[in-house]
Amino acid sequence: MKTRISGLPEGKYFICAGKGRAKTLLTSFDAALLDAGVGNYNLLKVSSILPEGFKEAPKVELPEGSLLPIAYGAVSDFEDGKRITAAIAVGIPDRGVGVIMEYSGALPEDEAKEKVEAMAREALELRGVKVLEIKSKVVSTIVKGPTTVFAGVALW
Repeated sequence: MKTRISGLPEGKYFICAGKGRAKTLLTSFDAALLDAGVGNYNLLKVSSILPEGFKEAPKVELPEGSLLPIAYGAVSDFEDGKRITAAIAVGIPDRGVGVIMEYSGALPEDEAKEKVEAMAREALELRGVKVLEIKSKVVSTIVKGPTTVFAGVALW
């Protein structure tokens, strides 16, 4: 297997989001990962930098079971009727590294999206680079039994 991380030009990223319900909080987290398209990988949580030159992919392009670096936000709850939301944004600059910002909590979808996009914009501005594009995904649901929402950016 060829590993592509640490800013190599052929690197890729996948923006994903999912929700899951199951009999326990842990299995609801697993269901959310499956819904997001990353449930059959060994996730390695990373901080929030998009290596320079990485290109977006429509799905993870690694063999199942592979180690998968990923920045993510997730929230699990079992209090029926409560809203839970996860959001992720990728800030793409005119040069250098990009940024990934995540949110998990109880905000409505539109507010969570605005929040992560504003954080990505600010993080790029702090780096002194021009914002070319902000991409985001958000997932929200009302809890009914053990429930999880998850949003992430996988890197390989």
